[in-house]
Amino acid sequence: MSDVAALAGKLIGNIEKVIIGKRQPLSLALAAYLCEGHILLEDVPGVAKTMMARALAVSVGSTFPRLQCTPDLLPTDVTGVSIFNQKTAEFEFRPGPVFAQTLLTDEINRATPRTQSALLEAMAERRVSVDGKTYTLKPPFLVIATQNPIDQEGTFPLPEAQLDRFLVRISLGYPSMDEEGKMLLRMQKGHPIDDLQPVAKADDILAAQAAIREIHLDDKVRNYILQIVHGTRDHEDVLLGASPRASIALFRTSQALAAIGGRDFVLPDDVKRMAQPVLAHRIILKPESRLRRRTSSLVVQDIVTDTAVPVLKESYEGVKDHFA
Repeated sequence: MSDVAALAGKLIGNIEKVIIGKRQPLSLALAAYLCEGHILLEDVPGVAKTMMARALAVSVGSTFPRLQCTPDLLPTDVTGVSIFNQKTAEFEFRPGPVFAQTLLTDEINRATPRTQSALLEAMAERRVSVDGKTYTLKPPFLVIATQNPIDQEGTFPLPEAQLDRFLVRISLGYPSMDEEGKMLLRMQKGHPIDDLQPVAKADDILAAQAAIREIHLDDKVRNYILQIVHGTRDHEDVLLGASPRASIALFRTSQALAAIGGRDFVLPDDVKRMAQPVLAHRIILKPESRLRRRTSSLVVQDIVTDTAVPVLKESYEGVKDHFA
């Protein structure tokens, strides 16, 4: 898994030329990308959500349109539209921004549910159906969506079905004073994104995605994942628990995080680290629990804390990846 770790190191190092002090969120986002998932960036304005998405796209040399979501945005503005060509007397299909390799949907919750649903097929199946024809999207395909959790005026909250399509939900948070000071110095003569260059190719990402599927997962760690996910369905504060898609997401992202760390096996710590970004946006709390100011993040934290962790027992093949 040294190739995946080396690729991840190059990508994170390149993105950090633009984004300062956010290595953990960058690692989570890269884990989602390398296991063929999509990313929901939820945070307040001005913390570099869009810039992080742009830096990632530039680093892998992928096409990168930005779709600014507004209430008047139509589904055809996402998928594309057929236009009548008077010279040929035939309809020609003009692909929309979803046909890019990396699509940024900025403020996705400002688009209407009808427009939001135009992304569902692309995100789940990597294809788009328009006018009775189905088009396959070019891999690697990634949707990065942003939304502001504070401003709710004029927004359309994402339905559970669409939230479930996002592999992870990540928040960047405010930088520290020292990090913000470094940012001001870098921005003095221009934005560093303007000088950013690709450090990887699409083929490198595809090879890493294939390699991650080979990461070993011990049966006891697999059971650990299942216990955590099933814990969301039985918790007293939860109205709707995580779906089987969440189990797959936690399984795949744990593999990716292990590979980024240079290991060919998954540790329980990988599962713990991915539990919040994978599960918190997939569960719905009971109204009375919300009134008690319980949050989905707190519930996931409680479940992970209460679930027994497999412990190291012995080594085999020279590596400590056997669990009691």
